[in-house]
Amino acid sequence: MVFAVAKGVLHVALIERGAQPYLGQWALPGGFVGPDENALGAAYRELEEETGLALGEHRVFVEQLATYSEPDRDPRMRVVSVAHLVLLEGDGDTLPVLVAGTDAAKAQWLPVHELPGEQLAFDHAQIVAAGLERLAGKMEYTTIAARLVHEEFTLSALRDVYSAVWQVELPAGNFTRKMRASLTPTGRKMQAVGAPASLFTVESEWISPPWSRPSG
Repeated sequence: MVFAVAKGVLHVALIERGAQPYLGQWALPGGFVGPDENALGAAYRELEEETGLALGEHRVFVEQLATYSEPDRDPRMRVVSVAHLVLLEGDGDTLPVLVAGTDAAKAQWLPVHELPGEQLAFDHAQIVAAGLERLAGKMEYTTIAARLVHEEFTLSALRDVYSAVWQVELPAGNFTRKMRASLTPTGRKMQAVGAPASLFTVESEWISPPWSRPSG
């Protein structure tokens, strides 16, 4: 599953299934592992075939999320799925265009927090929820949120990621004080509304002390 942030909203890349089972329902891109590839290689290939999104052309963070093996999760046969969480770098404004392919009728970015879970195929609502919780939880104690912005970013852009994932507004002053120890100023600035904004890169993987995630 691929997450990306645009206009302050966390999105996930989904396809509309063009074949049974679950014809016409939204699903995560995916498919079967070929005889000469591993699970991650198959995930990259299936994503590109079904959405046109080639992860090798982007700055991404990828980690294995979980294995799903309930006997009845696919009505066709016994299927064990290895889900991966992908964070796609973005400018905070636009998302790569998705183009449906193979058995997908449509490919589209949809807001994660607005997904109609009961309309997702298979157990994909459960997988999306697990991916969201993994990301939200790791943002409390690591700088993983910076994987969703450019390598050099403003504090405002990083704060927008926290707001998009946690669904809360964090005061700018408190956010800056909390994050500055984990970041390095580049000495460069970018034009922003009102005045130029300083650019930062990640100094440390860890946030210490960690955030206590606010309740929405």
